[in-house]
Amino acid sequence: MGILDFLTGEFIDVIHWTDDTRDTMVWRFEREGHAIKYGAKLTVREGQAAVLIHEGQLADVFGPGLYMLETNNMPVMTTLQHWDHGFKSPFKSEVYFLNTARFNDLKWGTKNPIIARDPEFGPVRIRAFGTYSMRITDPAKFMLEIVGTDGEFTADEISFQIRNVIVQEVSRVVAGSNIPVLDMAANTADLGKLIVAAIEPLISGYGLSIPEFYIENISLPEAVEAMLDQRTSMGIVGDLNRYTQFNAAQALGNSGAMGAAVGAGLGMAMGAQMGAAHHAGPWGAAQPAAQPAAQNIAPPPPPVEKVWHVAANGAATGPFGRGHLGRMVADGSLTRTTLVWTPGLAGWLKAEEVTELAQLFTIAPPPPPLG
Repeated sequence: MGILDFLTGEFIDVIHWTDDTRDTMVWRFEREGHAIKYGAKLTVREGQAAVLIHEGQLADVFGPGLYMLETNNMPVMTTLQHWDHGFKSPFKSEVYFLNTARFNDLKWGTKNPIIARDPEFGPVRIRAFGTYSMRITDPAKFMLEIVGTDGEFTADEISFQIRNVIVQEVSRVVAGSNIPVLDMAANTADLGKLIVAAIEPLISGYGLSIPEFYIENISLPEAVEAMLDQRTSMGIVGDLNRYTQFNAAQALGNSGAMGAAVGAGLGMAMGAQMGAAHHAGPWGAAQPAAQPAAQNIAPPPPPVEKVWHVAANGAATGPFGRGHLGRMVADGSLTRTTLVWTPGLAGWLKAEEVTELAQLFTIAPPPPPLG
């Protein structure tokens, strides 16, 4: 083996790249002096592209496949080097491998609220976020516009710029869409298409494309969402008048029980004072108690009448007072087996099982006058 053959064998013979990081977009094949042997094998795998840089100029771009770096496979390089046919000396160039597969699940979101004019609520502040994917579609343009001489370029280094472009177009498209806020969730797919169409010209200038773009959520400020929740609750309540009557009936039932307890307490106090007023004097004669103290005692409040609900034809009617129930007994619309309920009962009971109502069925009318 001659000295020339020995030196030639020291140069690179096989050029390839494997990557398991999943975030590296560009990687430079490192070799001291960047000396590449003429006729070396270049392996470009699926999902990759290789770019040859010679003396600072972009020479050739290779897609997936196996190449022999010779004059017939390097047309641009051959022109730059002015090689004659059969020239086989080593040359100094740089080989950059580019990952052309999709980079998925990249995040975007609005840092500041988007001011939009809603046809129902007026001016509103909206926030939005989602995900997207990107891929290198033009390796030469991506090298010239973005990478430069960076020996290892990751997706994070370009994703920040892409997010700025996305947020700018999201703000413009959403604010100008005139879609009501409450209907935006049903139109996120159409909004996404408009946004991608708007950013595609600028992204393609970087040698990239956006194969997928998703709007995951469009939200309002927390205070506005709380008001919407109240509005939804009112819709669930339905008839507000009947709901108010029901609450009032419950309040009356509770206050009636409390009033009865207070009245009983006052009655016991008055009975004790009346007994004390007739105690025996020192000579055995009954002496009346001092009257001014008894005159200052206020009478107890009148008892609060209970209100009743009556089950008729599978629905609850009422509330009714006891007098109204008496008229219903008279006209036959309330019978002993009719189910009734009032606040304080555990459930519906037959009218005859309720002591307060059972009396309505035992009161007989007076005999008619004799003619």
